[in-house]
Amino acid sequence: MVLCSNALTVYFASLSIRTVVVTTLACSVLLQLAYFASVLFLIWRSDCANRAGEMAEHFGGSKEVGCQPDYDEVRNESSDLPQLVPMGGVSLLR
Repeated sequence: MVLCSNALTVYFASLSIRTVVVTTLACSVLLQLAYFASVLFLIWRSDCANRAGEMAEHFGGSKEVGCQPDYDEVRNESSDLPQLVPMGGVSLLR
């Protein structure tokens, strides 16, 4: 939509096909760069959120919130096999 409106605007302003092609290519490159930068930003923001979660877990914040099971309690329940429960998963060893 942006590229089409850009092409029409440039054509009616300059009446030159060569100018339309050049500006449309330049606009598409700028759009691709903006998309790539936004994906990198989202990855960076996700990494920062993961680090904040790890820091909260390191300082004991996860026990207060209760977001992860305490693996020592799960192991000490019974049986000889360690019954590790993955995050949000179901243990098949019971």
